[in-house]
Amino acid sequence: MAYTPKTLQEAIQWFSDYDNCRKFMIAVRWLDEVVRCPYCNSEKVTYLAKAKLYRCYGDHPKQKFSLKVGTVFEDSPIPLEKWLPAVWLVVNCKNGISSYELGKDLGVTQKSAWFMLHRIRLAVQSKSFAKIGGPGAEVEVDETFIGGKARNMHKEKRIRTKVREGNWGKTIVMGMLERGGHVKAKVVANRRKPALHAAIAETVEKGTQLYTDEHNGYMVTCPPSLVQG
Repeated sequence: MAYTPKTLQEAIQWFSDYDNCRKFMIAVRWLDEVVRCPYCNSEKVTYLAKAKLYRCYGDHPKQKFSLKVGTVFEDSPIPLEKWLPAVWLVVNCKNGISSYELGKDLGVTQKSAWFMLHRIRLAVQSKSFAKIGGPGAEVEVDETFIGGKARNMHKEKRIRTKVREGNWGKTIVMGMLERGGHVKAKVVANRRKPALHAAIAETVEKGTQLYTDEHNGYMVTCPPSLVQG
């Protein structure tokens, strides 16, 4: 169970220590507190303390990842030591908080505070912190390729990316639509079943009825750790 600060002073002091941030993120993202690769769901990972990164030994391009990958904090240079107190402030201030106040409390610029507020509010509004589906719910799942046309790539690169990644150098995005509910999209490393199962398990609640096409990555029997359906 992750420790939750009760006051702003406690939040700032507690999350100023990166080890506390790391423990909190692990407890929130993985209920069994076993870190798994966000790209292939493998448990075979090593923590690189100096770099504050994890390394996965799976066979995919992005072997190193941070705890921000797969969250609203991803692709941001702002550290977790600032993000987590900001989230605490947004969800605990009943009357709201301005970017000027947030910047002053956290010691960041007003521009950075505005960016953080925008992401956090959007995440809370769209419920992107929570999974979709659940018992009795129906979720449709499919993936697509996003990027430039293969014919515009150099022949050597086109052949290399096709053989190695099977995606012609494009980004593979999986979309998950809850019928009558929310839509979520997630970048996956490839279309193999470990990557697809990991994305579904991280995004969709257990007990959800899944609807997919006939791609082999979906047709195999899901392990108990994944959603049923």
